[in-house]
Amino acid sequence: MAGHVYIGSFTSAGGRGLTAATVDPDTGALTALGHTADVPNPSFLARSADGRTLYAVSETEPEGAAAAFSLADPAAPRLLGDPVPVHGGSPTHLTVHQGHLLTANYAAPGSVSVLSLNDDGSLGRVRSVLEHEGDGPDQERQEAPHAHAVVTDPSGRWALSVDLGTDSVRVCELEAGSDELEIERELGLRSGIGPRHLAFHPDGAHAYVVNELDSVVTVCRWDADKGSLRPLAETRVVPEDAEGENYPSEVVVARDGRFAWVANRGHNTIAVLAVDEDGEGLELVDTVSCGGDWPRHLTLDPSGSRLYAANERSGDVTWFDVDAATGLPRQAGSLALPAVSCVLFA
Repeated sequence: MAGHVYIGSFTSAGGRGLTAATVDPDTGALTALGHTADVPNPSFLARSADGRTLYAVSETEPEGAAAAFSLADPAAPRLLGDPVPVHGGSPTHLTVHQGHLLTANYAAPGSVSVLSLNDDGSLGRVRSVLEHEGDGPDQERQEAPHAHAVVTDPSGRWALSVDLGTDSVRVCELEAGSDELEIERELGLRSGIGPRHLAFHPDGAHAYVVNELDSVVTVCRWDADKGSLRPLAETRVVPEDAEGENYPSEVVVARDGRFAWVANRGHNTIAVLAVDEDGEGLELVDTVSCGGDWPRHLTLDPSGSRLYAANERSGDVTWFDVDAATGLPRQAGSLALPAVSCVLFA
């Protein structure tokens, strides 16, 4: 039986907004069902815990927004109320966290907004905004804080905000009985590295931070009891002799923790990384073509056997069969969609 996939795109660049598609369980092939442009630039998507509601950022300036869609009919997402301004510019990422929706707002000053959720899955108002402080050495990209992602840790207690502008990850907790995010501690990474996104190893004790301004992944040890993130090592995601600029965008970890994959924009490849048994060592095995131009997002299908790349500039979602023994992706097909930015499985 075919499942459903939701694809976000930049309407400001000719994208179709939110696209619903089916996925063939045997081949991984995507078939578009329809589109809605009710929300401009739905560049990143997330689902509610019960799978009944889809959430999207609206990556616009000077004021961004978040929106909720009912998935009562999975083939035709329906907007639940008007998009809600998040009191921050260019939200790029979001997560459902302890009965709230959190958005990472990139535009200076970077921040994380906390929105309430109603019983029907629709969005309430913004309850609080946590503004980041600081900057970095790259005055074109790091002149101010730029929150690029906010991720809930496997324990469900902590929200980790990844800030490209300040070379840091903030570990935050919702204050008891309130809607305020409180910073428990801030992890500083190497100066000028530009952290963008973060993914956890399935052991729950390690996290991998992909960095946009240097082509490396930072391996970190994670202590959920203390809310402590500690950097251990860095691994390059392009070969040493790679030419031209490269801006890594996304990191994905295999369900069994044996491999990780990183999308390389510029190099236009997917880096294949072997993960040590203890989760603390990464080795670049190979890079393979992303099948297009400017891979903004990667995701695994629910089986973990296929990898999907949203190639923003070439306008396609390309899927790959993953070799279980080597972790190497083999291109199997693509779906043309302009200005794609995110792929989410139902």
